[in-house]
Amino acid sequence: MKIHEYQGKEILRKYKVAVPNGFVAFSVDEAVDAAKKLGGSIWVVKAQIHAGGRGKGGGVKVAKSLDEVRQFASQILGMNLITHQTGPEGKIVKRLLIEEGVNIARELYIGILLDRAISKNVIMVSTEGGMEIEKVAAETPEKIVKEHIEPSTGIQQFQARKLAFALGLEGDAFKNCVKFLIALYKAYEATDASMIEINPLVITKEGNVIALDAKINFDDNALFRQKAILEMKDLDEEDPLEIEASKSNLNYIKLDGNVGCMVNGAGLAMGTMDIIKLAGGMPANFLDVGGTANAETVAQGFKIILSDKNVKAILINIFGGIVRCDRVANGVVEAARITNVKVPIVVRLAGTNADIAQKILSQSKLNFKVAKNLEDAAFQVTEAIS
Repeated sequence: MKIHEYQGKEILRKYKVAVPNGFVAFSVDEAVDAAKKLGGSIWVVKAQIHAGGRGKGGGVKVAKSLDEVRQFASQILGMNLITHQTGPEGKIVKRLLIEEGVNIARELYIGILLDRAISKNVIMVSTEGGMEIEKVAAETPEKIVKEHIEPSTGIQQFQARKLAFALGLEGDAFKNCVKFLIALYKAYEATDASMIEINPLVITKEGNVIALDAKINFDDNALFRQKAILEMKDLDEEDPLEIEASKSNLNYIKLDGNVGCMVNGAGLAMGTMDIIKLAGGMPANFLDVGGTANAETVAQGFKIILSDKNVKAILINIFGGIVRCDRVANGVVEAARITNVKVPIVVRLAGTNADIAQKILSQSKLNFKVAKNLEDAAFQVTEAIS
């Protein structure tokens, strides 16, 4: 789950991670009032959407008067902000973060996430703050320093000092960075975060270390014990089809292709998308109907897939382990009749009672194409849309 920058900073404050003072605003008047509360003579007006690259898209402005705060807030609120992460469709800005200006001396980078290769959390730091970390990794990987954290002990003082040294800090900035890193890691663990990215982390001319930006993602599987964080979910930032799918306990992610996919099991779903691509097609979605595919879940899956107007054909790939293939086949036939699917449907069923399932599909008098195997299914579905 993703949250907005201002929400992330609210969380970080609770764990004594230094962040700028600021207020969220939902209107131009609220933005001006926020600037007045903050005081000072420089404010930052920031668009709040679930995407990076806001500054390049015109969603971050530095105001040097209250009139400029009003001007920039008027420009940004309601704009369709397009960044490299939103895609060409962009996102409508519905809220702003108004923050105090910060006396920046240096911009750095800190990120925390799970290194799945060794099953340990890793803290990454770089002197190249304010840049896309992917670009730094591709062009100057030596400028990224990593420190893996033992799960049983958590972050240690020497590790925080090592990372602060790697950033070239000294004096008060060094001490403050060590405190910052330890507090940030505690926030990461306590909130069941899957990623925290501070880009940029700034060193002020006074030697303070402050999270100028904060991007936090959370592990969906842990949200049952993070009720306060779950309440921060902004449905306006979620894909409507993904929200609808979650109501039926379906795992759905919309993609840009034209082949709808309905699969049971996340690994099989990934493999199905790969083989569609290899066959010359483009998957339109990731959809995992889980281990109990029945008429109801399949019908809901059809409804969600076909809500995407780009879908020209559907590939159903089910392995009958937990659920028998003949039950799935009956569910597919019933669901196809209920939803009146008009696009070609290619079905590949393997596992328990797969032979019976193929007879059920063949005798249904519906427009199913039954595949012999996954490769055959991928080529049949791509041929159906050509």
